[in-house]
Amino acid sequence: MNRRNFIKTGSLASGAFFLPSFLKAFEYRRLPAGGKVLVVIQLGGGNDGLNTVIPFENDLYYNKRKSLSIPKTEVLGLTDQLGLNPGLKSFKDIYDQGWMTILNSVGYPNPDRSHFRSMDIWQSASDAKEYLSTGWIGRYLDSSCAGCDKAYNAIEVDDTLSLAMKGNTKKAIAVRDVNRLYKTTRDPFFEQVANAAKPDMLTEDNLGYLYKTMIETYSSAEYISTTSKIYESKATYPDSGFSKQLKMISGLIQSGLQTKVYYVSLGGFDTHVGQKGTQERLLKTWSEGVSAFLNDLKTGGKLDDTLVMTFSEFGRRVEQNASNGTDHGTANNLFLFGGKLNKKGFYNEAPDLNDLDQGDIKYKIDFRNVYADVIKNWLDVDEESILNQKFSPLGLI
Repeated sequence: MNRRNFIKTGSLASGAFFLPSFLKAFEYRRLPAGGKVLVVIQLGGGNDGLNTVIPFENDLYYNKRKSLSIPKTEVLGLTDQLGLNPGLKSFKDIYDQGWMTILNSVGYPNPDRSHFRSMDIWQSASDAKEYLSTGWIGRYLDSSCAGCDKAYNAIEVDDTLSLAMKGNTKKAIAVRDVNRLYKTTRDPFFEQVANAAKPDMLTEDNLGYLYKTMIETYSSAEYISTTSKIYESKATYPDSGFSKQLKMISGLIQSGLQTKVYYVSLGGFDTHVGQKGTQERLLKTWSEGVSAFLNDLKTGGKLDDTLVMTFSEFGRRVEQNASNGTDHGTANNLFLFGGKLNKKGFYNEAPDLNDLDQGDIKYKIDFRNVYADVIKNWLDVDEESILNQKFSPLGLI
């Protein structure tokens, strides 16, 4: 195994083997004031966008969803035409403060209704007929972005990495629990390897790389564990695994770690059966966690430096199925959160339910135009080199 192949393989010890450069950087650097951070939230399973942002004055919506539609009296109205699912109560204040942008009918040409394939398309930013082994954030890591040649990396709060976070020569790291990482590196195995390595071993390209990886990880894990405690949040977060992950990210951001991209997921949105209660509970978990996160960042002075983007791999069919659920669809809504949004509230109009594509919402915005905005105007690199073709930014940020 050579170094390149080692980097391209899956994570070991929940990311410990991929942390040395990241941790070594933390020994000397913290994210400077004004440094921008991107947080990507993936709603896995295909969230039903039509019952998330509800066209409560559209009779077609209620005709297509006799038992699944949200009654007008329960919708959290945002405009005279559109409102939110009652599970998103926490977002009403976020919307009113101008910290939220909602894009409707986001998708891509020739959509795929497979969970795995559609998620690959979103994570790799490929065309529907194109298969890539790298993700858009991974290619950002590969790029010549400012700091990438020095102290730079990205974190996925999980035990494994998504395709989005894998590049050709670099990849993000998967860390679900900072303290667990520290304990893992204090295992006797790590200590024995660190103590056994001799200088001449470190010059060998393959084995030497593994030795150096483990030694640097061992020597640096204490630093990240200690540094992550610099900022102790006083904010109250909901008691959910998702919220705990966001609280961890907030602590890392506000401790000044030199990390520009965080990635976190919330699953369970594949609601073929009995959708209404399940989706409302999940939306409540999502919105309460994000709201606590945004308010925590505001208190710590980091909201203007943080952009949160939430997506799902596809929406659902417009018409409900026979099981009081919805089947796989295509275009969906996409949410942006932050203190520096150029277009607050709704970016575009509601989906046209009179003009469907075989029962599905037609996409009006290619998701890669949103990525182009994030890459160029937030991460400050050339978007075309990351997306492999030209997609114009939308001026969202």
